[in-house]
Amino acid sequence: MSRAATIVQAVREAYHRPDGFLPLHAPIFEGNESAYVLKTIESTFVSSVGEYVSQFERMLQDITGAAHVVATTNGTTALHMSLLLAGVERDDLVVTQSLSFVATANSIAHAGAVPAFVDVDADTLGMSPTALDAFLERECERSSRGCVHRGSGRRVAACVPMHSFGLPARIQEIADVCRKWSIPLIEDAAEALGSRVGAAHCGTFGLLGTLSFNGNKICTTGGGGAIMTNDPEIAKRAKHLTTTAKVPHRWRFEHDAIGYNFRLPNLNAALGCAQLERLDKFIEFKRDLVNRYVHAFAGTGIQVMTERPGTYSNYWLCAILLADRDERDACLEATNEAGVMTRPVWEPLHTLPMFADAPHGPLETTQSIADRLINIPSGVLHPSA
Repeated sequence: MSRAATIVQAVREAYHRPDGFLPLHAPIFEGNESAYVLKTIESTFVSSVGEYVSQFERMLQDITGAAHVVATTNGTTALHMSLLLAGVERDDLVVTQSLSFVATANSIAHAGAVPAFVDVDADTLGMSPTALDAFLERECERSSRGCVHRGSGRRVAACVPMHSFGLPARIQEIADVCRKWSIPLIEDAAEALGSRVGAAHCGTFGLLGTLSFNGNKICTTGGGGAIMTNDPEIAKRAKHLTTTAKVPHRWRFEHDAIGYNFRLPNLNAALGCAQLERLDKFIEFKRDLVNRYVHAFAGTGIQVMTERPGTYSNYWLCAILLADRDERDACLEATNEAGVMTRPVWEPLHTLPMFADAPHGPLETTQSIADRLINIPSGVLHPSA
């Protein structure tokens, strides 16, 4: 049996779907979504003011353990604002990983900064703390301005690792490196709602962390994001700046800073509250699905990416590794032709034209993973449907 046929068979058996189209990750609405959205419409409070925005933020506090959560329009704006809150300024350097969705680097550019790319660990797909420390030792130095990149003279103003596909990165070790170099840590936990390292939720190890609630995420608001922090002053500033920096008043329009219209609308938050009520069920399904894939691919030479010991993954997207780029491309063609939606990992960010001149360290693992990884159907569907 060909590799592609093996994948198609494994996916169809896992979902109990012998035929028909199987999407990569479609949202599922079986709870209170319609009721909450209708209630919002009836209230007429459909924009950034309304009871569901506050409820959504409180629910995320309970889920993540973050002391403060500020809901935003999407994960990109959450990350953009977090960079500004951490003190990132124009022409600064922000270290991140090349194996990430483009929004990570775009957010850095939106803040006026420049990304620098380091490699990932093969078992987590997240930033390698060893690669991070090696880049800083080789390329940077400590000065009165903080950590400075020798080649460009830019200040290294933040570090942004990502928890890829919900697999927790070695975030404790990354945090140790950041402390060593006095660099603020901002976690891109866009894909990691419900994922943990030990008892701590991804996105809560640094100064700030961000989440995404895009339509393809484990829980969706249609489009939305969130900023997490344990610092009350940062949280207050986040809410102020994301609400156009408007000074509270019953009728006056006073603004005391350049603000951003980044607050999540109540209509989206209503959808999100209903989704969060079902998060545990979603994760339970996904973790069982990965176990089915592990069993199905045993002995085939296809590697399923799984959580490392001491971590707990939401398995947002199931990822498998193939032999090489040629096999990857052949499987993508054949599986999609067979009605089983698969996708490659993102093109490494350092290869994109707008970031081609950004500094970077060795990226062998990044390129190897990019050549071999595909995502296979991971959505929450009824196995008997």
